[in-house]
Amino acid sequence: MTHSILLVAGGLVLLALGGELLVRGAVGMAARLGISPLLAGLTIVGFGTSTPELATSVQAALAGSPGIAIGNVVGSNIANILFILGVSALILPLNVNPAAFQRDAIALGGSALLCTGAVMLGVIGPVVGLALIACLAGYVWYAYKSESAAPCPEGARHEAEAEDRPVPPNTGPVILGGMIVAGLAAAIFGAGLLVDGATVLASAAGVSESVIGLTVVAVGTSLPELIACVIAVLRKHEDVALGNIVGSNIYNVLGILGMTAVIKPIAVPAEIASFDIWVMLGVTLLLLAQLRSGWRLTRIEGGVLVALYVGYTLFLATR
Repeated sequence: MTHSILLVAGGLVLLALGGELLVRGAVGMAARLGISPLLAGLTIVGFGTSTPELATSVQAALAGSPGIAIGNVVGSNIANILFILGVSALILPLNVNPAAFQRDAIALGGSALLCTGAVMLGVIGPVVGLALIACLAGYVWYAYKSESAAPCPEGARHEAEAEDRPVPPNTGPVILGGMIVAGLAAAIFGAGLLVDGATVLASAAGVSESVIGLTVVAVGTSLPELIACVIAVLRKHEDVALGNIVGSNIYNVLGILGMTAVIKPIAVPAEIASFDIWVMLGVTLLLLAQLRSGWRLTRIEGGVLVALYVGYTLFLATR
């Protein structure tokens, strides 16, 4: 048990460090290559903060642990909304411009519905995976083209997401490349440790791999989002904090789940199909309702979200 806990802890640390190194290095390299902050925010930041989820889900699928592979995606989306947004609001009440999320809110709701439909199939295979990836590519292309054509609040938010991950201006391409390589290596190695430790921990604790994937693994791979949101709220960039969550949830479903299914078909555990996917869909709809109503998340509401997440994890521990 102690050995597996150390593996999980080491894996989580490497995933958090790797994700942050990768994003900062890639954003810095994009700036050196003249890539716009808008495109960097849409692609590099969104994909980079989801690298821990990708590495973990792929390795779990290849290791024959579908509960961890899909539980990581579903659980991360639940944790992002209830836990990370809740913690962010506890630090600073969030006042968000709903106009900055009109298009992305539609993409978020659509991705949650696609994820639910994929889970209901029972097995998520390469065809569904490719369809999800195609949807992600279409979303990024449409977002970039529409924001390049006319300035809008959503475009300004994506630019701010990239600018919130600065590197020193005199950092050379060799150092930036080293950061990218080191970040990828740390994420891949950390994911291996996490999957190995989580598998043994589930067996030792007498719980299913799905429960471990939905809780320990999901929260651990969401650490880059937590770091990004805390930094954003401390800088009073509330739109960026929420944008990190919305973008991460879209990437998790369309990108992470899609790529994992292409590499290795995922057999959906019955408990996730019967309960957890509906929790994910429910909290996503709750977030969308908030966005539609002129968004403000107070400290009390943030505390309620965190409490809901604690209740959810306690329920998982007893089922």
